[in-house]
Amino acid sequence: MKVHWTENAIEHLANIYEYIGINSPTYAKRVIDIITRRSEQIAGQPYSGRRVPEYDADDIRELIEKPYRIIYRIKTDQIDVLAVIHGSRLLPNEV
Repeated sequence: MKVHWTENAIEHLANIYEYIGINSPTYAKRVIDIITRRSEQIAGQPYSGRRVPEYDADDIRELIEKPYRIIYRIKTDQIDVLAVIHGSRLLPNEV
């Protein structure tokens, strides 16, 4: 199944890169590479991520790549990566 990164999730990656890159552009690139490679797991096994505890929906799942949460929604034809957030941040009420 195809994994599609939403504009919101891409913006999150850019913000993560920018924040880490202030001190180390090399490490920032490594973190982004790790997160994006980790998301490839869901292409073949979309239900391998756990249900997001904050939402009561079987189609909204997450992978943990400490300290980040990769939040995604399973659709019939693709998987949408919705957000990449630091584990200490709160999720919005809706996705």
